Amino acid sequence: MPKIGMEPIRRRALIDAAILAIGERGSLDVTMSDIAGRAGVSTALAHHYFGGKEDLLHAAMRHILAELGGDLRRAVAGKQGIERVEAVIAVNFSHKQFQPEIVSAWLAFYVEAQHSTSLRRLLRIYARRLHSNLLYALRPIMRDAAARRAAEGIAALIDGLYIRRALKDGPPDAVSASALVQDYLELQVRADRSS
Repeated sequence: MPKIGMEPIRRRALIDAAILAIGERGSLDVTMSDIAGRAGVSTALAHHYFGGKEDLLHAAMRHILAELGGDLRRAVAGKQGIERVEAVIAVNFSHKQFQPEIVSAWLAFYVEAQHSTSLRRLLRIYARRLHSNLLYALRPIMRDAAARRAAEGIAALIDGLYIRRALKDGPPDAVSASALVQDYLELQVRADRSS
């Protein structure tokens, strides 16, 4: 008999194990057996909860996106303008989000999204939400065209810094990444005000 109440705990353990396995491997080339072993459950139970590896990997990406979304909502609550943009930047480079296994998982998901319609859809949702949050914060302080360009640039910098950090040796440096995006933000705001 299955233990009552264990399914959410085991699902979360499998998702966490998948993220760690992807982070260590640096790709989605991990097996259900490896993930299940890390989670302390049988491969059969992992298949029972998620069907196949692709379903588990998609659940891991949805989990990462949900965590990022929740952190972002809390960080921007009650903030407007520059403060709101700075909160978006800070969340993306927070200790919780910018840890090595999450950064590696993002890189692996970006690569896999080239071949997976469902992962591509998740990444498009993420990109639209990031752009929308940035644009909402920038519009009150910049002209519309400048706000659109700045939002696109900030989003590209965030994504690009994740990719660059995933490809470097050693732990990702969130402080320098955040500072670089902040510098870009300040330049864009200053350029718009002076034109």
